[in-house]
Amino acid sequence: MSRLRTLLVLGRVSNLPTVWSNCAAGWWLGGHSHPEKFALIIAGASFLYLGGMFLNDVFDTEFDRQYRKERPIPAGAISSASAWRWGLAWLVIGVACLAFVGTLTGILGALLACCIVAYDVVHKVFVLSPLLMAACRFLLYPLAASGAAEGVTGSAVWCGLALGCYIAGLSFAARNESARRSFAGGSFSLLGIPILFALFMNAGPYREPALLASAILLLWIIRSLRPALWSQDRNIGRTVAALIAGIPLVDLIATVDAPRPVNAIFLVLFVLSLAFQKFIPAT
Repeated sequence: MSRLRTLLVLGRVSNLPTVWSNCAAGWWLGGHSHPEKFALIIAGASFLYLGGMFLNDVFDTEFDRQYRKERPIPAGAISSASAWRWGLAWLVIGVACLAFVGTLTGILGALLACCIVAYDVVHKVFVLSPLLMAACRFLLYPLAASGAAEGVTGSAVWCGLALGCYIAGLSFAARNESARRSFAGGSFSLLGIPILFALFMNAGPYREPALLASAILLLWIIRSLRPALWSQDRNIGRTVAALIAGIPLVDLIATVDAPRPVNAIFLVLFVLSLAFQKFIPAT
């Protein structure tokens, strides 16, 4: 059980529902259908995420020894070499799963794997590395859409870009978490881009559900920012974890034209991410 928990913590599996949510949104915007392909997309994206998280800790070993000694590698729960092998294996399996879906999906999967590795390598030294993280999440939308009935649609691309803005804002905040740097409060303005996008793009019968979904996300963003901006005992980690859990709410905004049972899936994944965070740290 100790070994299993080490792997779960190393892979930050509490965040997997947010990956599934991104894939579900992209797949819906691509015309859905082909559930057998969707299952492979979910599996492939999950493996890529796990590989990225394992390698993230490998590249952060020296940083974690100074700032986050509780992480599995500096704590001695797993060796860096073992984590490296696990990470590479997850990435290879992930790309293989996506290649079985189709040529375009496989190409996008390989591109996503490259972005993941690039982020892991440079995120502690490159000030604009949050844009790489944003690119990783953005790619999940067209990747999932590529396996659906209509393929990569304009909606999948534009909604993916809105998600990318949210992720960039979240990632800029996360850069300050462990090193105890001052919180760049201006970065949270990026978190509201999906809301602006929803209000601009949805009219007619979709206006009301877009307003409702936007209100839900806005309230969650405000609640999430409290520990970092409006608390005497500032806790950026809590803000980052809450914003990560809120990713399915961004996907909910992207799919306001879907039937209510589909909308409910994103709310379930949001709750599931929060529940998982009680057992496995999100960051």
